[in-house]
Amino acid sequence: MKEQTYDRESLVRAAFEAQKHSYSPYSNFEVGAALLTADGRVYSGSNIENASFPAGICAERTALFTAVHEGVRDFTAIAVVGKHKEAGQFDYCAPCGICRQAMTEFCDPETFEILLARSPEDIKVYRLCELLPLWFTSKDMEIR
Repeated sequence: MKEQTYDRESLVRAAFEAQKHSYSPYSNFEVGAALLTADGRVYSGSNIENASFPAGICAERTALFTAVHEGVRDFTAIAVVGKHKEAGQFDYCAPCGICRQAMTEFCDPETFEILLARSPEDIKVYRLCELLPLWFTSKDMEIR
């Protein structure tokens, strides 16, 4: 596996900035994500809720789908931060199962990194395959 060579703290800071745009009046749980492309661009996203709960979208998929919509298909890492609106501090906030599965469509599970952070200095790093060990891809849909 190749060594990642990007500034993790800067990516986490971008996720904290994205978190400020969360629209979460129902759960009051604000999440921000910053997705790094292989060519160094960053796409950010926040969670956006709706009174019809399944109609909302997570921060991770907001960032991912925006990048894909713009034609990007090669990603290096994503930073995710989240906390309850009234909490005094952030805690590690892992992507939900739907977001992990969406990432497998466009990210290499063996090399793509997921950064969970309490602050730009307090970061846990995982590869996607660690958070979704038995991923499902289009290859699983082929006739064998």
